[in-house]
Amino acid sequence: MNLNPQDLNAILRQLNKQPEYISYADKAISDQFDKLKTEMLADFDNHPITVEIEGGIDASNSSRTLNGITNLYSFIGFENGDRPTEVIRQMLKQSAFRKIVQNNSIITYIFEIPTAKQIFLATPLPWETGRSWAKGIEEGISGLGYYVKQVKNSRSGLGVQSENKVRDGVRFKNTPYISNLINKYNKKIQELEKSIL
Repeated sequence: MNLNPQDLNAILRQLNKQPEYISYADKAISDQFDKLKTEMLADFDNHPITVEIEGGIDASNSSRTLNGITNLYSFIGFENGDRPTEVIRQMLKQSAFRKIVQNNSIITYIFEIPTAKQIFLATPLPWETGRSWAKGIEEGISGLGYYVKQVKNSRSGLGVQSENKVRDGVRFKNTPYISNLINKYNKKIQELEKSIL
């Protein structure tokens, strides 16, 4: 039997008035979204950039962004003891969905995760607040040729930027990071939305 859109909407309106159906639908959506959110956080936690930064000043340059000269924590200039990735993790954890019940009893679910732009605004470089270190991972951070390992006057406790260039032929290796993560899970949310239409 083929149903036209009007018949289908009428059936949905009747179902959406049934408490048992509403409860079942809410739980099913919640379970699917929680699974997606868990996957997103795991992808973030396991990303080579996140892993290296969370290793602090003792980390190796496992992300291969700095030619092995130093690590991201020291090169970016985080203060020793800072947890720069935590703000991103908390923003991802705040991802949520809400339900809207329209006058015609049709239920709509709205899914919300942070945008890459929101994350970039929340991750300023320690020495230049108008720029984002998370965005810099993707677009490049200058100064690798001027980096010197030195404890004295170092924010991180490992190195500083020299006034004079100390090495040639090296540059930061741009690496996909937050933008890719958000794009990936926006697509997954679109798939989830399609599955409940």
